[in-house]
Amino acid sequence: MDTLTSMKVFAAVVDNGSFAAAADRLDISRAMASKYVAHLEEHLGTRLLQRTTRKLTLTESGTSYYDRCVQILADISEAEEGAVSHTEAPHGTLRLTMPVSFGILHMGPIVSDYLRQYQDVKVDLLLNDRRVDLLEEGLDLAVRIGMLQESGLIAKRLASDRIIICAAPEYLKRHGVPQQPADLAQHNCLTYSYAAAGDDWKMTGPNGEHAVRVAGSLRATNGDMIRLAALGGVGLIRQPLFLVGEDIRAGRLVEVLPEYRSDEIGIYAVYPSRKHLSAKVRTFVDFVAAALALKSEW
Repeated sequence: MDTLTSMKVFAAVVDNGSFAAAADRLDISRAMASKYVAHLEEHLGTRLLQRTTRKLTLTESGTSYYDRCVQILADISEAEEGAVSHTEAPHGTLRLTMPVSFGILHMGPIVSDYLRQYQDVKVDLLLNDRRVDLLEEGLDLAVRIGMLQESGLIAKRLASDRIIICAAPEYLKRHGVPQQPADLAQHNCLTYSYAAAGDDWKMTGPNGEHAVRVAGSLRATNGDMIRLAALGGVGLIRQPLFLVGEDIRAGRLVEVLPEYRSDEIGIYAVYPSRKHLSAKVRTFVDFVAAALALKSEW
């Protein structure tokens, strides 16, 4: 008899508490269910179940074997689902969320290219800098940037970036260029409300690590808003290159304290589970990872 089928029957007997209930669930006869378990015991050379007229109980060997059976059967099921998802054509509505500025500046063209390639998929996109609960909002996927909070979600790194401190030449001409991290406390520093470190600007330089508490005339929940204020000469900002890289290259903004670096930040695709991963989610994640890999410098 087939050992894998015998394992499935054995697990069903334990889960349902009797041969009769397991047989009904698997749509086989009670006698056949009993034969499968007997085959397994003979194959293993040990008794898995203690049978009485009133109930079934697991032996010590049966308890250990049942735990392994459950894991093995789950792994097989997941492998089969994965094989199916790779052959299934992506279709349906993909509901996802991502930060506003990153979405507009970099993800817009990628989403458009994806939709051209996978014409049976529709995208329902929520642009929001606030981190939303994927399960509560009924979302398939999130693109998130920076430190990930502990959760039961699956995260795949798509790309990396770094954060710099910069300002408009006009502001630096009027207020001077900071020469060391402590000087930032004397400047008008425009801050991002959702920054993980709050108003502490952290960096590492030739003489070690620094954390400077900053303050300024503008705090906003969107990076582009404080970027525009910086372009207007209002103050210093601390933002990723994907947002200010073009301004730096064009000279509209100037990096300050370049010898002091912030930690590299990750850009991630986050989704609820690897199990039952749909073709639309899998293909979108792979598509975005391939597209962002081409952006060697923001």
